[in-house]
Parts: sequence; C-alpha cells; structure tokens
Amino acid sequence: MGASAGALETLYAILPELPADYPIPIMIVVHLPPDRKTIMAELLQARCAMPIREAEDKDMIQKGTVYLAPPDYHLLVEKNGSLSLSSEEPVLFSRPSIDVLFETAADAYGEDLVGVILTGANHDGSAGLQAVITAGGTGIVQHPNQAYAATMPEAALKINPTAQAMSLDEITQYLHKMGH
Repeated sequence: MGASAGALETLYAILPELPADYPIPIMIVVHLPPDRKTIMAELLQARCAMPIREAEDKDMIQKGTVYLAPPDYHLLVEKNGSLSLSSEEPVLFSRPSIDVLFETAADAYGEDLVGVILTGANHDGSAGLQAVITAGGTGIVQHPNQAYAATMPEAALKINPTAQAMSLDEITQYLHKMGH
C-alpha cells in the first residue's frame, strides 16, 4: 500500500477492519518528513488487531504483519522473503518511495501481489503500480473523488487504466476476501 497526504485517516479506515489472524503480510509506504521520528506504527497499533511495526533492514516477512517504511528510507522486498532498507536518492522527491516498494515487490511476488494506491498529493506509486500489473498482480486505487488528496490516485489511474478504482469500504472488503 502507498499513501501520502491524508494517509493516517485512510489507513484508520482499512487496517482496523482486518482480523488479528489475517494471513497476508502488508507493506506500507507513507510519505513522512525525513527529519523526525514517527509514531505512526503506535497510532495504528492502538486501533488494529494485526501486529503493526516499522520495518527493519533484513526483517524476514511474516504472514499477518503490517510493515511500515521508516522515515527517510526506501522499503524494498527481496526475493528471499526479507525486507531491506535503502537510503538511495529520493524518487519523485519521496524517500520512502511507493514506486520502489511496488517495483521490488512485483519482482518478488509477481501475480500474487496486490498494489493499493491511496490518497496522496504527488505521482509516486503510478510507475510502481504499473510494475505490479505488468508482473501479473492486481492494481487497486482509492477512488480519487473520495481521497483526501486526489492527485496520487488520479495519476495512478491515468497510467494504469486496468487498475480497479474502489472506495475504502470496497478495498477493505477486497482485502478480507483475499485473507479467506
């Protein structure tokens, strides 16, 4: 999942609805200021049954865990089932970058991957979602007219016309079905 402006409220609408025994790992990039510690994992964990934590370099991906990219680091998915962090150059002024997460996850998971673009005020995630779809995965985009900031969903849909535009309720229902 990738989000920017309005991310916390949007994630509050989705993640608390997933059960503690949800069997699928979720990786999330939220554009955060690079120069301060974030308490997003703690804020989300207070409302969610699934374990939520900030990703660490070389974490082995566990089923049913939500991993958040730490501020100022790209989050990458490795083919060996681990996560890695990178301080390479920002992509579209963003580090962490949704594109980097989605492109590496597409290489690792292929058709088993679902990429979800949520609210945001830039174009990050569009190319990454294209990589997900090209690899045979599923592309989902929050309806732009329901997003706090419509720029990111609009850009993702423009580049990825086969992506499915959904409301937050529909995204949550889709994720529930995936977990069963």
